Amino acid sequence: MEVNPTFPAKSVPEFIAYAKANPGKINMATAGSGSMLDVYGEMFMMMAGVDMLRMPYRGAPPAVNDLMGGQVQVVFDTFAASIALVRAGKLRALAVTTATRSPALPDIPSLGDFLPGYDASNWEGIGAPKNTPPDIIEKLNKEINAALVDPSMKARFADFGHTVFATSPADFGKFIAEEKEKWGKVIRAANIKPD
Repeated sequence: MEVNPTFPAKSVPEFIAYAKANPGKINMATAGSGSMLDVYGEMFMMMAGVDMLRMPYRGAPPAVNDLMGGQVQVVFDTFAASIALVRAGKLRALAVTTATRSPALPDIPSLGDFLPGYDASNWEGIGAPKNTPPDIIEKLNKEINAALVDPSMKARFADFGHTVFATSPADFGKFIAEEKEKWGKVIRAANIKPD
């Protein structure tokens, strides 16, 4: 959750108080209707009880550019895309959207510290065609997990603010189902339609 360094709120509680005192006057840039940035912001609005204007852009870079230029006030950007801008002082991170603080920016709190249960993480995974033989899936999972727990690989992911999530195919399938349910509720509640 990033703001322009000139924005008056310096913390999440200050941001929420400001948003409640100025309903509908904060422009929240998104990477387009239904994008991760959009649904992360929608979940924030639902949980914080605030009303902001959604400003859908054609991708994250123009949204972030307008945040730096002061045309919009807040963006829920991906960590890897904005960490250099935060470190350079071009953007002020109020919080990370993950359930816990990030080792890459340990001084930045988690939104969950202020809104219990808030957890918005982008993630990547590897899939295979539905009819792939189980022994092939098992071998792929074993090799991928071995690579993910390698210290040099973990360090490379950490440079981008990512946390490695090595798991079994069954647990990954359960995780995907839970994510679909969680974000489906947000999308339906906010009545988000694709552009």
